[in-house]
Amino acid sequence: MRRRLKVVIPDIRRREKILQIRSLRKVFRTGASDLTVLEGIDFSVQKGELICILGRSGCGKSTLLKILAGFIPPTAGRVILGEEPVVRPGPERCVVFQEDALFPWLTVEENIAFGMCQHRWARKEIGEEVDRFLSLVGLSEFRHYLPREISGGMKQRVALARVLILQPRVLLMDEPFAALDAQTREEMQQLMLSLWEKLSHTILFVTHDVTEAVTLADRILLMGKDPGRVREDIRVDLPRPRKRDTEAFLFFCRRLFEGLRS
Repeated sequence: MRRRLKVVIPDIRRREKILQIRSLRKVFRTGASDLTVLEGIDFSVQKGELICILGRSGCGKSTLLKILAGFIPPTAGRVILGEEPVVRPGPERCVVFQEDALFPWLTVEENIAFGMCQHRWARKEIGEEVDRFLSLVGLSEFRHYLPREISGGMKQRVALARVLILQPRVLLMDEPFAALDAQTREEMQQLMLSLWEKLSHTILFVTHDVTEAVTLADRILLMGKDPGRVREDIRVDLPRPRKRDTEAFLFFCRRLFEGLRS
């Protein structure tokens, strides 16, 4: 008999509900016809959770993230952060993309400090926080380097530090490690988990990689397509650090592969 994955039943006594997505629908107008990309998206996020949104290309994962970020509006439904509706981008929801989007004319430390400078933090506080985050992402020795002088993995470390230093309530990540080689990608996954454990931020992480999702997530939202829907909401109840060669880990991977194929 095939083992069944555990369906999530959020425990509201343990955690504060920070983000609510209710009956979300997105339709793109394409000339004389409409394309429904998302339909009936409903889920909640608890404070401090790390949720992976997993699905095949074209299922609307990135569109969902853009709606959560406030970059595009939904056609119907609501996104609520705390008690406020999300209607536009805001510093309480920071995004890390696959492309690092660093300013090429600024050094590593200047890129990390950029958001704080825009919000007029005190110079001493900016310096202290930049030093702390350079240390957290292992780039203290590279603070004066320009983006063209560091590797792709280092650039993503800078991109991660640049948003985390702003202390967002929710961190939205759109396949941020997809362009990295396998070893660097695994290193970045472990760094992100280390930062998450230290800083306790809330993360929604979009990926199409099953192993990455099982490595990272408290919960996995498995999406189907045509139109995009959340087909399963799965709790990954494996202890951390997670070993990829264990039977329990491989079981989750096999089950998710089956879900993606069906």
